[in-house]
Amino acid sequence: MSAIEVQSLKKHYGHLMAVDDISFSVMSGEIFSLLGPNGAGKTTTVEILEGLRQRDSGEVQVLGMDPWKQGYNLHLKIGVIPQGFRFFDKSTPREALKYYADLFNVKVDPDQILREVILEDSKDVIFENLSGGQKQKVGLALALVNTPELLFLDEPTTGLDPQARRTMWHVIQELKKQGRTILLTTHYLEEAQLLADKVAIMNKGKIIAAGSPSELIEKYGSGKRQVMVSDTLEDVFVKLVGAPIEDEGNVVKPAVS
Repeated sequence: MSAIEVQSLKKHYGHLMAVDDISFSVMSGEIFSLLGPNGAGKTTTVEILEGLRQRDSGEVQVLGMDPWKQGYNLHLKIGVIPQGFRFFDKSTPREALKYYADLFNVKVDPDQILREVILEDSKDVIFENLSGGQKQKVGLALALVNTPELLFLDEPTTGLDPQARRTMWHVIQELKKQGRTILLTTHYLEEAQLLADKVAIMNKGKIIAAGSPSELIEKYGSGKRQVMVSDTLEDVFVKLVGAPIEDEGNVVKPAVS
């Protein structure tokens, strides 16, 4: 079954077409990645799917609901990490989870959720004293409070150091093993290639290619191999978009393993 169905979605701001007639589907239990440069339309698309922004036209179904018309019911079933997640500076992760549980009127075991996101050792450290990676884990922990069927992770590892990023990847992979559906937006090509079952590459509001990482590499890659080195999603992205992806002005390339 599909968790998300999008058909001919459009959204414009004045003369700017932020999302330009895109269609895609996300199957239950998979990780689907929206990959693209700044201004590609990723966040606008995600906000429409979350019910935070009204579309201009097109059809959208998320867990069988219209996210704009049935937003309250939908929000009970999804978890979200927005871009640039922040929380109260003087709150600890454990306190944050209890606060969110009260908002959702549910009972949770904060320690279990913190173990799930590998944050149990910092459960009593106030937010402002946590590292960047730990702060993102707080966001992920809060997204799990209502036991969501579907998670929206909007660039959850941007700005993290490589070790913190890989720890977050491990947590996301474990969440998938639990059967959760994840929509991931990212600037990191290695992240999409490692985590995603399917990738949609966005540029200037349009989806210019979609498929599994291996399908995209097979279709758009050069097909050449040199001493155990083959095409990557980065090669595909550069070929389709015409330039490497950038994050805050810096070219982001996959780490060499």
